[in-house]
Amino acid sequence: MRLFRTVVATFGGLLLSASLTTGSAVASDGQFVWAGPKGKPYSVQNPPDHKCLDMGQEARAPHNFTKKPLVVYSGKKCKGTATQLEPGKKAGSNLSFSSVIFNP
Repeated sequence: MRLFRTVVATFGGLLLSASLTTGSAVASDGQFVWAGPKGKPYSVQNPPDHKCLDMGQEARAPHNFTKKPLVVYSGKKCKGTATQLEPGKKAGSNLSFSSVIFNP
């Protein structure tokens, strides 16, 4: 039984390692920064491409430090008014958003 657990744990580790290695190929290298409640800065490093992310709280003033374009949306699930930000660009502090997609 111990041998079985060891083999399963090793195999699981290899799968996780492989998924992390291939995951970087589908990520927008760089950082996405925005202002949250009370203007506190938040960020995500190397966000995933082609995946809509809903914001859990107030979000505004997006800044795209990634190497790929992104689109912020006024509504959840990437619906509503869309604003595209090219790499290195930022939107004004009055732009609020509820979701974002990287490299759409």
